[in-house]
This record gives sequence, C-alpha cells and structure tokens, in this order.
Amino acid sequence: MTDESGQGVVGDHHEPEVGEPDYPDPDEDVGGISTPPDDEEMPLADHIEEMMLRLLVVFLFGAAGTAVGLLGASEAIQIVWTDAIPQNQEWPPHIYHPLELWLTRIKVSTLLGILVALPAFVYECYLFMKPGLYPHERKYYLAAVPTSLVLAILGMVFSYLLVLPMLFEYFTYYADGSAEIAYALGETFDLVITLTGFLAIVFQIPLFIMLAIMMGVTTRRWLASKRLYFWAAFAGLSFMFTVDPTMMAPVLVAVTMILLFEGTLLILKWVGR
Repeated sequence: MTDESGQGVVGDHHEPEVGEPDYPDPDEDVGGISTPPDDEEMPLADHIEEMMLRLLVVFLFGAAGTAVGLLGASEAIQIVWTDAIPQNQEWPPHIYHPLELWLTRIKVSTLLGILVALPAFVYECYLFMKPGLYPHERKYYLAAVPTSLVLAILGMVFSYLLVLPMLFEYFTYYADGSAEIAYALGETFDLVITLTGFLAIVFQIPLFIMLAIMMGVTTRRWLASKRLYFWAAFAGLSFMFTVDPTMMAPVLVAVTMILLFEGTLLILKWVGR
C-alpha cells in the first residue's frame, strides 16, 4: 500500500506460525509400521543384566538335569557300551586312572543336562525378547519350546542308533590287524558324549531356520542363495567340536548338518514359504 505522498509503506506483516510436526504415537500403526504393545526402551546395562540372569537359569536347569542323570549313569554306561558300540561286547572297558569311572559318570549325566537345558534356553530367549515380539511371534516362540526338546531327543537317538555304531565299526576296521584293540573307558565316552550332545544341538537347525523365517528375520531364498557359506560354516564347526584323527566323525556330523539345512529349505519351498 502507499501513503498520500505516493511512497510505499510497509505494513505490519506477520509470518504464519509454524507449529511442531505431529509425530505418530510409538504404539500407533502408521503406514504398516508399528511396535509391539509391550515394547519399551531399557538401558543397555539392564539388558545385559537380564540376559546374564536368564543364562544362569539355563545353567541351573542343566545342572539339575546332570545331577538327576548321575542316578542312572552307571546303567547308561553299560547300555551304551553293549548296544551303541557292539564291537566292544567282547572287550571290557579299560580304566587307566582312579577317577576315570567317576568322571565318565559325570560326563554321561551331562547328556540329560543338555536335554533339559536346550528347551530351557529357548524359553528363556523367549522371555528375554517377549516385550519386543508381536503376539503371533510369541506363539511361534512358545511352540518352539517343546519342539526343541523333541529335536534334541531325535538328535541323541540318531547318534545312538546310527552314528556311533557306524563310527566304531569303522574304528575297528581301521585298526584291525595292526594291534589288539583296548578301548579306554574315558576316551571312548568322551567321543560318545561329544557326538551325542553336539548332534542334539545340531538337530535344532530346522527349528532356528523356521523361527527366523516366520519372524521375518530372513527368507528361504536368501538362505538358499548363501548355502555354500552355510556349508562351509557347518564343516568348520563339525571339525572344531568333533575331533577325530580318522576324520570320520566330523565328516558324518557335517553331512548331517547340511542335510538338515537343505531338508528344511526343501520343506519350506514345498509349503510355499
């Protein structure tokens, strides 16, 4: 506008007020993005403390299972010696130091501890992650607890009925004619326990793959595209945890891990996941 002299006059001009943007509520579903209803931020120290406490619970379950297993450890040693290692029926176990039998009983009883600790570990993981899980994800995790126990039992049975007899038959054939075989109780059961316990864990592979895919962590296509990396990791783990100079044990374990991995992917492809 202008005044009477024709010069322009700048009037009072107010800039439009710009308010604070309206951010969505953290629990509100906006554009397909939402957060679980119980999700809340915690300091890192609190997370670490909770994780350590839950691992302690798993350890206590495993220790309790081991203590119970001691009650029948001697009978278990006799059964394994005569059934899972049939070549040893003609030869009694050899003991080379005073504590060997007692230590072997403790080691055998740890198999029951592993059997108890695996589902306890899955359940404690569920409780640790529960606030950050959606309701459908919680259902998957709860169903995984009994599934973990079943798979652990299958892994131990697989070791007992197939892997151990095959392995000790190979050992007997490998040493036949070279020298008279004298199986030491402690060393023999070190291999038995390592293989059986490790296969109980190995048989969790299908469960972990299913959980990861159902919870959207990964996809079957991605796992299939990276299969060679998984095969290499399986081979490395089997040679690391199943030490055997003949290389028979780690090869059997590695092949088992690869078959479980590929079988799970095949089932997922068949059901359309």
